[in-house]
Amino acid sequence: MRTTDSDAGSHAAAGQPAASRPRNSRLSADDWAQAALDLIAEQGVAAVAVEPLARRLGVTKGSFYWHFPSRDALLQAALERWEVVEQENVFGSLEQVPDPGERLRALFQLVGHEVTPHIIYSELLKALDHPAVQPVINRVSQRRMEYLVASFRQAGLGRTEAQHRARLTYAAYVGFLQLSLQLQQPKMSHEEFDAYLEHVITTLIPA
Repeated sequence: MRTTDSDAGSHAAAGQPAASRPRNSRLSADDWAQAALDLIAEQGVAAVAVEPLARRLGVTKGSFYWHFPSRDALLQAALERWEVVEQENVFGSLEQVPDPGERLRALFQLVGHEVTPHIIYSELLKALDHPAVQPVINRVSQRRMEYLVASFRQAGLGRTEAQHRARLTYAAYVGFLQLSLQLQQPKMSHEEFDAYLEHVITTLIPA
């Protein structure tokens, strides 16, 4: 969620950063999928193409066709990688937090201080008309909402109130992305963002 002056240039997408991946012909399918995610974060879904990715990775197109039959197959693999890695890195890391209120606070803090996964999500929202993108966004959004509803219920809210609170939380998240990444509102400083995030936490998480 955070988009501050010092964070705006960060593109360490889910998984291993592009700079640290091997630049040779023995790239795995995951290497190609991660490179596609890096490119989505920088230029959007439409920018994913075989030739620029091969140049970026320092290999020939033959390496690509060893793993994928088409550009669409690569895009599908990239989207599935983003979905799985996000699930593991975000929700998997919270399983050891026993108190539901503290788990929600940890979730807000974790999500708030990530950058590139949200840039990717924002770019995917722009490409909802793509047949490969919409099912993934639908699954991710549904899973996030279900997690939020369950967490708010565990924190003591009734079913209806938990649903309302989950919708409000998700709407605040998507709206913040719109303001920061698509409407290009002025970026917050670290201090301003931390104060905003604390306000969101105290407003949405039951005391």
